Amino acid sequence: MITSKLTAKAQTTIPQAVRLHLGLKEGDLLGFAIEGERVVLCKPLIRNVDQKSPVLAEWESEADQRSYYGL
Repeated sequence: MITSKLTAKAQTTIPQAVRLHLGLKEGDLLGFAIEGERVVLCKPLIRNVDQKSPVLAEWESEADQRSYYGL
């Protein structure tokens, strides 16, 4: 298991192995899915707030993100 320490400001560093696996880079959004007693870190469907498509805007709510996570 890969671990990371939480700071007093509730911040943490995403370990390099996780960043590489997800292909994360500076400025990327992170998605968190709560599944029972665990939380899954993932790339959200929408990668950058500035690049949202107005055509798909109706499907970008937090509820939709949770519903379509993992499909």
